[in-house]
Amino acid sequence: MYTDKTERSSSICVYLRHLRISLLLLLAACASVPLPTSPYAVVLGIAQDGGYPQAGCNRPDCVAAWHDPKLRQRVVSLAIVDPQSRQRWIIDATPDFPSQLRTLEEAAPRADAAPLLDGILLTHAHIGHYLGLAQLGREVIGAHSVRVYAMPRMREFLGHNAPWDQLIRLHNIELAPIEDGMAVSLNERISVTPMLVPHRDEYSETVAFLIRGPSRSILWLPDIDKWEKWSTPLESVLARVDVAYLDGTFYDAGELPGRDLREIPHPLMTETLSRLAASPLLAKVRFIHLNQSNPLLRGGRAGVIVAKDGERFGL
Repeated sequence: MYTDKTERSSSICVYLRHLRISLLLLLAACASVPLPTSPYAVVLGIAQDGGYPQAGCNRPDCVAAWHDPKLRQRVVSLAIVDPQSRQRWIIDATPDFPSQLRTLEEAAPRADAAPLLDGILLTHAHIGHYLGLAQLGREVIGAHSVRVYAMPRMREFLGHNAPWDQLIRLHNIELAPIEDGMAVSLNERISVTPMLVPHRDEYSETVAFLIRGPSRSILWLPDIDKWEKWSTPLESVLARVDVAYLDGTFYDAGELPGRDLREIPHPLMTETLSRLAASPLLAKVRFIHLNQSNPLLRGGRAGVIVAKDGERFGL
């Protein structure tokens, strides 16, 4: 009996020793795995221009979010990162630009002596999409020649209105022209193509961006009036990309009592879902730009995918 116990103890010791060696070899193998070098995009916000909660909102859910930062949502924005070259770009400079830049710094620290950003791509001149440019001025960062990609009317708007024109005069920003349908190479691995979309173009035109990497592509379309107004069928664009981040401002027509949605047109989520209900293309759709009235900003619904702040998609 004593011999049996001794043999059993010996076997356990041998097993544990082998297990320890296997774990050490596994840890060594993990340590030798190179860091990923493929480009990727990371969502930096999913809310409509006013964020969530919006100024002046005293609904119970808004009050809860005022008290609990974890319930808040930042204004819609997307970062594009190339870990190999250590370059970073941001689509739109939102009112949440300070925290979004900080998130990007933590996820993809810039190289020594590298520019603040390798570029900012603007979709249009509504407040949630360009006000963050003010952070680049002498009152805050005092940036040097950050490249800002903008369409013709957007460039004219920035160049002829204060305080944006001062950013140009002081060389805080450098305007880079982009044109509808013309691909722009951000570097040798990533390109973006602006696509004009119909929207309330009071001060500038509005664009979506088609983003292409070495392996995959993204459609980033935070604002549009209605799919029927777009000369390009939505389905034809969805067929060309791997994932599509689409305007999901409102879920349905009943969520803003007393407001005429014709004055702030967007495709309702229900309209988009109905349009794509019988199509496999729906699986590519992730909704962004949710207004604080949209119930899906606070809870999910079967069959509907809302993007999440911080999610990544490899390019």
